[in-house]
Amino acid sequence: MKIHKLQIYTDNIKQQLRFYRDKLNLEITDYADDYFEVETGYSTIKFQRRENATAYHIAFHIPDNQHELALEWVKERSPVLHGNGQEIVDFLAWNAKSLYFYDEDKNIIEFISRESFSKPETTLFSENSILGISEVGLVTENITEKFEFLKSNFQLEKYDGDFERFCAIGDDAGLLITINQKLKDWFPTDDKAYKSEFKIEFTHQGEKHSLIFENDKLKVQQ
Repeated sequence: MKIHKLQIYTDNIKQQLRFYRDKLNLEITDYADDYFEVETGYSTIKFQRRENATAYHIAFHIPDNQHELALEWVKERSPVLHGNGQEIVDFLAWNAKSLYFYDEDKNIIEFISRESFSKPETTLFSENSILGISEVGLVTENITEKFEFLKSNFQLEKYDGDFERFCAIGDDAGLLITINQKLKDWFPTDDKAYKSEFKIEFTHQGEKHSLIFENDKLKVQQ
């Protein structure tokens, strides 16, 4: 599952624009008074203005074994969030290491370095090292329903977890991190998980797909 475009919502357009453009040095490819689009490797995120928008969890791929370099790069720009008392969290079962920080909406942003995904092309880390979107949080009260929809419509499979509290759906290239709002909060901060709505465009098994999550329901965007 390769995520090409993600649309999320914000009520802090100007602050978010400054964060992604001026702090993270990412390229803004389109903007207006009520939205902007930022390029992150092969992916694009559109921030659309909406009153009372709620927070998200979004992860980005970075090259294998560059987590330490990424950590220093992030610390020059934003405080790092600790997970299990550590600045870098080792997910042994996923052959991955992650670090976390907030953007201006207190979205939990993750950089994840996977052994199997991408090798570094340079010994340096910069904004150009961000490869694309790796994960999007999907908060619900019915994980089984969401999994069955994703499997039947897109042939996505369970990657890890269960159908009660937490289920990662997809593959190494891209995941929907699906959690039960009533039973689990966001790692690593224990921030409350909201059913934050989004639109997503991705490819899987050579097919292009568009998906909408709103009102705790998934639907295919035609």
